[in-house]
Amino acid sequence: MSDTATPLDTAFPNQPAAQPARPSAREIDATLNRRLADLQASGLRGDYEKQGSFLYIEDFLPAEFTARLIAAVKDVTPAINRNYLPGHKAGGSVSSHTIDKLAPFIADLYRSPALIKWLETISGDKLQLSPADDPHAYALYFYSKPGDHIGWHYDTSYYDGRRYTLLLGVIDDSSCRLDYELHTKNPAVPDQPGSVQYPPGGFVFFDGDKLRHRVTPLGDNELRVSLTFEYVTDPNMKPFKRFISNMKDSIAYFGFGQVFRRKGGKNGTE
Repeated sequence: MSDTATPLDTAFPNQPAAQPARPSAREIDATLNRRLADLQASGLRGDYEKQGSFLYIEDFLPAEFTARLIAAVKDVTPAINRNYLPGHKAGGSVSSHTIDKLAPFIADLYRSPALIKWLETISGDKLQLSPADDPHAYALYFYSKPGDHIGWHYDTSYYDGRRYTLLLGVIDDSSCRLDYELHTKNPAVPDQPGSVQYPPGGFVFFDGDKLRHRVTPLGDNELRVSLTFEYVTDPNMKPFKRFISNMKDSIAYFGFGQVFRRKGGKNGTE
């Protein structure tokens, strides 16, 4: 893969105007509640069930939150860990541990009671935050070099319960698509292929063990950045599965330094 400049290197050529003050948890919830009131949760719950625990909304985030996420990309760019698994994936990642330090608004949004309550309505499950030592709890994923992609996979839960994935679009100046297959774990329903190219502020939500999916390769002079939130129904994990999960995350996503970095304090910051 080429080591020449990429669109990420020139994505922020000028110092932007100062960002507004970081909103409080109450302000985040108030803004989200106004947006979520416009969405018909009961109807979307039906769509989610019909699609085998999958839901896509093209325009989900309030515009001011999308702008904050785009600004966060610049803040975390120096901490990107590039990863490459031949035949399966290439790209860059920033873990929750680093996000806590460099872009704390993301952590605040992840923990929003308004968002979690709404997702519970959609999923029909009682959702909990991922444990503080899980680098996947909230993470940014960068596709910035030609060929960056991830092959077909499930977001397998190593927890004792289910793990739900929320994808949020941040930057998409690309031809990449999220390809997926519905109902692959339900023998009573034929598999149903689909594909979306979710824009900044777009939303994808699914049960990680049920949706087979991939991201198609990045083209020349393109850039794609997405944000993931992971919620669980049971935060317990057996020691051997914890070891497997940590090794996978170290090699395939964040590097050993980000995965095994200890966190502490009330908000999980370093």
